[in-house]
Amino acid sequence: MQHIDHFDPATATVAPTAGHDGQRDTVDAKQKREFNKLQKRLRREVGNAIIDYQMINEGDRIMVCLSGGKDSYTMLEILRNLQRNAPVNFSLVAVNMDQKQPGFPEHVLPRYLDGLGVEYHILERDTYSVVKEKTPEGKTTCALCSRLRRGSLYGFAEEIGANKIALGHHREDILETMFLNMFFGGTLKAMPPKLLSDDGKNIVIRPLAYCKEADIAEFSRLMEFPIIPCNLCGSQPNMQRQIVKEMLAEWDKKYPGRLESMFKAVTNVAPSQLADRDLFDFAGLEAKQAELMSGRIQAFNVS
Repeated sequence: MQHIDHFDPATATVAPTAGHDGQRDTVDAKQKREFNKLQKRLRREVGNAIIDYQMINEGDRIMVCLSGGKDSYTMLEILRNLQRNAPVNFSLVAVNMDQKQPGFPEHVLPRYLDGLGVEYHILERDTYSVVKEKTPEGKTTCALCSRLRRGSLYGFAEEIGANKIALGHHREDILETMFLNMFFGGTLKAMPPKLLSDDGKNIVIRPLAYCKEADIAEFSRLMEFPIIPCNLCGSQPNMQRQIVKEMLAEWDKKYPGRLESMFKAVTNVAPSQLADRDLFDFAGLEAKQAELMSGRIQAFNVS
């Protein structure tokens, strides 16, 4: 099966804007250069993630999950950009899940997507009522909300003929999940850039896996995406994820390069140096030692 193995990062840039005087022209030119550098960096990182994990193949129909946040808007924009230059043909369909949160601005995403001319669906599921009913007072809603949302989206992908589901998780999301699992779940796992769902029906891809959250936030600001805040769980102050996010942000501020090193560790695992008996055959080390020593003795006798 043919897959994407090359992207040309030197694609479309921002159209110039007219200045009223020389100083304005200079500022505008500098802003355009900075924007183009940022856009190219995001394209390159998304392209590299796609290549490294063979996320996109010829003929794929990719359901882009669009929440209305900075990450999913950026993911859709970069995928659309790369689609125009990709060596394989693939299609994109944007899907937003309206969870019936009070005050949710239902008109924002349809208007934005109509303006782009992108195929899209709005999936209406009242998970808000379920989450509020099932979550005890004072507890965070994210776990149940995420499960319900994921189940609905996975089923809908099959309905619309999508064979890949693209989620907008970035580098920091992956690291935060790793520490959450370590601190509170007793497992050493994060978010893989590519995943087969438990039922085997869906392949999930995370094209932003190599992208920094700060770059995504700046790109989103400059693109002026119509951001829709999450009023269900995004503002909960007792979220464990928020605590871990602040910890990582502090590390990044005090020790530049630490997050890059930690993410590299996620891609560079040494099973023999951990302690998972299912991942590495510790019980068989004596037999392996005997085999190696036997080979050395035979070699010595032959000489």
